[in-house]
Amino acid sequence: MRGIQLWRRSEITAQIIDGKAIAQKVRTEVAVGVSNFVGSHGFAPGLTVVLVGDDAPSAVYVRGKEKASQEAGFNGQVIHLPEITPESEVLAIVHHLNADGTVHGILVQLPLPDHIDSDLITSAISPDKDVDGMHPTNLGKLLAGSPGFIPATPLGIQRILVEEKVKLSGAQVVICGRGSLVGRPLSILLSQRGPEANATVTLCHTGTRNLACATRGADVLIAAMGQAQVITADMIKPGAVIIDAGTSRVNDPTRKRGYRLSGDVAFEEVSQVASAITPVPGGVGPLTIAMLLQNSLRAANRATLGV
Repeated sequence: MRGIQLWRRSEITAQIIDGKAIAQKVRTEVAVGVSNFVGSHGFAPGLTVVLVGDDAPSAVYVRGKEKASQEAGFNGQVIHLPEITPESEVLAIVHHLNADGTVHGILVQLPLPDHIDSDLITSAISPDKDVDGMHPTNLGKLLAGSPGFIPATPLGIQRILVEEKVKLSGAQVVICGRGSLVGRPLSILLSQRGPEANATVTLCHTGTRNLACATRGADVLIAAMGQAQVITADMIKPGAVIIDAGTSRVNDPTRKRGYRLSGDVAFEEVSQVASAITPVPGGVGPLTIAMLLQNSLRAANRATLGV
């Protein structure tokens, strides 16, 4: 683990982990890979994002993906469909993209409108183009220990831990949140054999009795519950590494938009106990898009080179 394990709280000031800098490193690596791909094949890798409806956070996130993919050199496009688009039409578009040899990565932005079955749409994406890593085949491969595409946020969290030189092998990792996008796949990823994993993982959730009892034993605590500031200083082992993957809107009349973003962790107090911590925003979020680009480049290389 990082640093010295036995601290008095008054002596600790956590290192703030710069997710933006790590994400930029990944994006630079991807841009080099895309340039090499174009040089070898004469065309750019294709990444298509499908957005249904006008959910404001989703629209912002998709714009970020579109900008990042273009900056990295992808042939990126966004298909924006009206809220009332029938499920059958979304399925037809996914099947068309599956068959399009110029499209190497497909991402359907969630959440979808209530009349559309998200699982049905996700399962319709070709596993070979499922750069979000949410197809049942890719999740099954992750469970079997031979990953295809790993979901972007768990992959990004692992990259943060690697870049920060956190020793995961044998470490006690506690994940708060069992969602299919972060908690569950991350628990599998970090418990697998290998130099960037091999941790002892505890997965906590809303039914966990005495959550603080579990979190106080964590060398690495990963919060992915979507509940603002639910993890407090008295729940943290001194010197632990804290990764905050939660994002909530908290009312704040002092802000022009009337709210601010908050993580699951009470940042100010926990940063006096932990050895390192990710902020919200600027921590895990930038890595999600960066790892999506990494997956997309990998999909293009697999499609053209079989690697």
